[in-house]
Amino acid sequence: METMGEIESSGSNVDEAIAAGLALLAVTREDVEVEVLDEGSRGLLGLGARPARVRMVRKVVVVPEPPPQPTPSVEMYEPPAVAEAEVESAEEIPVAPVAVEEDLQAIGPIGRQTLEELLEKMGIRARVEDYIKPPLDEEDSPKLVLNVQGGDLGVLIGRRGETLEALQYITRLIVGREVGRRVNLIVDVEGYRVRREKSLQQLAQRMAERAVTTGRRQVLEPMTASERRIVHMALRHHAEVTTESIGEDENRKVTIFLRGSK
Repeated sequence: METMGEIESSGSNVDEAIAAGLALLAVTREDVEVEVLDEGSRGLLGLGARPARVRMVRKVVVVPEPPPQPTPSVEMYEPPAVAEAEVESAEEIPVAPVAVEEDLQAIGPIGRQTLEELLEKMGIRARVEDYIKPPLDEEDSPKLVLNVQGGDLGVLIGRRGETLEALQYITRLIVGREVGRRVNLIVDVEGYRVRREKSLQQLAQRMAERAVTTGRRQVLEPMTASERRIVHMALRHHAEVTTESIGEDENRKVTIFLRGSK
């Protein structure tokens, strides 16, 4: 079982798998012990490829036990580990805005500083800009975007964007605890999410047209929870098709089918 002290992570190579694990644990390379479970393989001409996998264990720091105190002992609260499925479901549920755009602007510096500190712990030199992404329509809400800029930042995206998702999750968690409420926050790298969002919206429309033309269900490639949500949102008002997610874990994907055909 994975905990926030011991996890398994994957990537297109060992370095990316380690970076993904460090982002989840919010620690530096020196703070963990790494066991390479599978170095992965690029396969031959794309066939037989498999991701690299590592197990990471946070190093134990021994702290001397303090002398007994006359005052009653207080039990410290420790937040439970969050399962992957719980993280995914939280991403798919529309996030209520923290309040209004002005609040997000005030939280911007906190988010920027938090992400910069995480990147420093990961050994990555980069700068972070923050801006507010306005709502797309009346059902959407403004979002705080933290865009990482620098050189050679592909390691922050990872396989299918998994590393970026992990970095966004831990940043949301820390900032949310800092301000005392859930924050509608997006972590991007050199505008990757903006380009990916446009690409997925176009893909959704093409596959919807194909579903209408052929009358057959269209199954998209496996995606992260946030990417699946982009497809769901792109087609939520479509007159002839609807969508749903199927599959488990990293193989979960969106299907598009005619309304009333189930």
